[in-house]
Amino acid sequence: MSGSLRGRKSIRVPAPAAGVGVFGCSAPVGHTTHSYPPAAANTAAAALLGRKANNSAKPWAYVPDTISREAQEILPNVLGDPATMRSRPAPDDLAGWEKVQAGFEAIGKQRSEQAAKEYQITLTPKTLGGTEVVDIRPKDWKDNGQVVVYIHGGTWALFTAQSSIERSGLVAYRTGLRVVSVTYTRPPKAKWPQVTDEIIAVVKELTKEGYPLGKVAIMGDSSGGNLAAAVTLKMRDLGIGMPAAVVMWSPCVDFANTADTRHTLRDAEPSFIYELHVKTAMLAYADPKDWKNPYVSPAYADFTKGFPPALIQVGTRETLLSDSVRLFQAIEVAGGCAKLDVYEGMIHVFQPYVAEAPEGKLALAKVKAFLDQHLEK
Repeated sequence: MSGSLRGRKSIRVPAPAAGVGVFGCSAPVGHTTHSYPPAAANTAAAALLGRKANNSAKPWAYVPDTISREAQEILPNVLGDPATMRSRPAPDDLAGWEKVQAGFEAIGKQRSEQAAKEYQITLTPKTLGGTEVVDIRPKDWKDNGQVVVYIHGGTWALFTAQSSIERSGLVAYRTGLRVVSVTYTRPPKAKWPQVTDEIIAVVKELTKEGYPLGKVAIMGDSSGGNLAAAVTLKMRDLGIGMPAAVVMWSPCVDFANTADTRHTLRDAEPSFIYELHVKTAMLAYADPKDWKNPYVSPAYADFTKGFPPALIQVGTRETLLSDSVRLFQAIEVAGGCAKLDVYEGMIHVFQPYVAEAPEGKLALAKVKAFLDQHLEK
């Protein structure tokens, strides 16, 4: 990341108005004071999507005046036309995927190096349960027996734990918790049974190290949010037990492209086009016959068998809004504890883009409050 940086300052995060954008069982966030790292330049926000900053006077898509002034300044540099991005390789094109993965990995690692400095976190690559991870610890971290297992997004096929620190590291910084970010084998080299087993192996190894499941949370963004739900369901069904809490940012929970906002918001989505950037990755990850398997599409799971308290954060400017609504409803109707936290005008996995805007600060404060509430002390 590049650009001018601001010094640290304390920010007072107000509690949200009752019922505004929040639906579910969790306690509201109170008035708390947090110290935040320097803000990245707007060009860095655009870089998160792999495109140049928009230097024109007019953004690609509508920027509402109902969001914060800070977000209004950032979003024009992020709201690019996804039709200008190259389409992904065919599902079985291993060489093509390796080339695309290498490009995203290089960009992601550059961002991650800067993020680690900004957040003042310690990164330790290691192996847990035969799976590569990055162990992330905040400055002055003291072991309280709690840990967050983070599953990165990237349409299941892009990025690794090493190249997604701007997300997982942000969580460690804002929550003060140890975060273990997982590098699972990406398709087309592996499909969903292997990927979910690799993540479960990490969780099981942490329990062997002395972290009981009551002190473990699983968190993921986008396709990583899908995996967070899928892994939790698979652990439940295997009799392993479940984590104390699940946090999902903009999860994709149905491989079918039929939900309402997949179509009604398609032309306003700045992050991707399903047919060009998502579908082939889905086909590389799971055969069509498996698309309604709940470990692939958690929207079809039987939540009456149990599911941990879940926090789902999503923006109104993303085609996956319906995914979050459907998952929330499925958990709550089954008697589970779920919180749907919706943000006006925000885009897919908005938290790292607007980390220094009020929306980003509030979202991370809610993640911290949710984990504080549900992880065993």
